[in-house]
Amino acid sequence: QAQLVESGGGLVQAGGSLRLSCVVSGLTFSHYSMGWFRQAPGKEREFVAAIGWSAANTYYADSVKGRFTISRDDALNTAYLQMSGLKPEDTAVYYCAATRSLSATRTPAIDYWGQGTQVTVSS
Repeated sequence: QAQLVESGGGLVQAGGSLRLSCVVSGLTFSHYSMGWFRQAPGKEREFVAAIGWSAANTYYADSVKGRFTISRDDALNTAYLQMSGLKPEDTAVYYCAATRSLSATRTPAIDYWGQGTQVTVSS
């Protein structure tokens, strides 16, 4: 059974950085596109960033372009989200996602979800 485990969340001041990790087991990691989504209190889950199974293609929400970078290491079955220039509006629970689809940019396309990790940005 597939399992996605996120880590790296925490409390950071505005302008700071965090790196989220998502370790995947129970599936052939290199065959899956990976994505990060986030959900703030009272809001719907929204797309943040995605990377194709070949890592050749990356996608970002407009709100994080230039500040966040998604990457993957197939040897470690791990996806990463490097976040810099954090803002209070980035505060949310961040979820890792995996899909056999070409890109992990839409929630209906997601096959597997992680349990989430909290990111809190103070002003």
